[in-house]
Amino acid sequence: MVRPATLARAFSRHACGIGEDVGPVLVALLGSVLLSLLAISQVTMVGRDAALYLDLARQAGEHGPTAVFRSYDWPWFSLLLAATRMFFGLPLEAAAYLWCTVFMAGTSALIVLVTLRFSPGCGYWASLVALSLPAFNQFRGDIIREHGSWFFCILALHLGLQWFERGGWWRAAAIQTAIALGSLFRLEAAILVPALAASLLGELNTRQGWKRMLQLNALPLAGAVAAGLALLSGGGTSQPRVAGFVALLDPQALLLSLDTMASQFADTILEYHAKEDARQILLFGLLLTLLMKFCALNGPLCLPFLYRANWLAVGEYWHRLRPLAWTWILYLCVLFVFFIKFRFINSRYTSFLNLLVVPLLTMALILFCRSHARWSRVVVLVLLLLMLANVVSRGPGKTHYLEAAAWMAENTRAEEAVYYEDARIAYYAGRGYPRTDVTAQQVMSANHAPGFRYYVFTHQPDDDTLQPWLAKQRKQLVRRFTNRKGGTVLIIGD
Repeated sequence: MVRPATLARAFSRHACGIGEDVGPVLVALLGSVLLSLLAISQVTMVGRDAALYLDLARQAGEHGPTAVFRSYDWPWFSLLLAATRMFFGLPLEAAAYLWCTVFMAGTSALIVLVTLRFSPGCGYWASLVALSLPAFNQFRGDIIREHGSWFFCILALHLGLQWFERGGWWRAAAIQTAIALGSLFRLEAAILVPALAASLLGELNTRQGWKRMLQLNALPLAGAVAAGLALLSGGGTSQPRVAGFVALLDPQALLLSLDTMASQFADTILEYHAKEDARQILLFGLLLTLLMKFCALNGPLCLPFLYRANWLAVGEYWHRLRPLAWTWILYLCVLFVFFIKFRFINSRYTSFLNLLVVPLLTMALILFCRSHARWSRVVVLVLLLLMLANVVSRGPGKTHYLEAAAWMAENTRAEEAVYYEDARIAYYAGRGYPRTDVTAQQVMSANHAPGFRYYVFTHQPDDDTLQPWLAKQRKQLVRRFTNRKGGTVLIIGD
């Protein structure tokens, strides 16, 4: 068992015998850039969201920002890309990868700085953890808004930790500015406002504590007053993303969504006598799913917590990095509400939870290596291999998508009606990014009215479904494209 004195030494500035703090930060910064470049070099085509953001940026450059807001209600990342192209002449895709690389490098460096506050002198371990954690490193080759949100959130928390030590109006304003910038990427970044406020709850029994609370939240309070005056004057807000986020917090609507889901769950799975417990079963099931996904995204970095003594680090994490702990709790609540409302969750959304516990994972790893010194080199080797595994692609890539896009660009006209099961093919064909809620199964259903000249399917329907549908639509298979893994794109036309 690790004694308290050992734990105290682990948290001391010279615990790891490693030099100045600037070294680990530079390692995280430069290592992040190299890993991002490695991940980007293997990208065959951008993701669905990336294609949307890039097409919105193109529209902003051609028709102005107002046109983009008519297509998408939170296009700030796309506007950043459009501005980058306008001022620096970079292609949109290159600009997007540049910003994502910069944001990831900044996030990695900042989380190491935060970890140094938690465990001074052990920054190289933090660099290793930050660069190998699967949760967010797996997205290095992706163009996503989360990169910007993560950067500004960790920046706000870093500034927040400084403010808790020194105070200051300007530092408080910088914190709220960072939160606002993070919210322009992902609106969920706004939870840092109540998270930082919650970290001050223990000080509210004094007058000085209330002054600090006012200092920290002066800008959000001013914004709330301005929004209230706008509502009272009849101006209101026409921003549907903000309205939708606020609507998620409506307890009555949340309970209705939960009851609907529980009712469907009970009717589908549970026996009659267990149906009255459907809500509790569902709540615990959803929470367990989130926690299991959180653990899975930590990869082998969860293993040190199997050693009971390492749980001492959790108490130190709460004591020394309370703003991060409160952010973790509130963001878990946001994910829980999202899960209930939209009935799905993915790794990209949950990764912020893992980013927040990098200091905790680092400390647990250090304590494990102190207690099992002979395994230290093995641990480092495993994390280095994990670092590469996060960014090295072993798949064949979607080359058949690019071949299909090239064929569509050469053999069809832009004004012709085309159904794309995956709109990225349209994007690479130079036809924008058409968005539709109609699935391929719905298109091929008997009650769906025809109206497309071409159909581009990214799955292979079985012949019993495809042949009758082709006969009914008076269409034929024009081209078939496949990749090395057997993935198929079908182009169906006259």
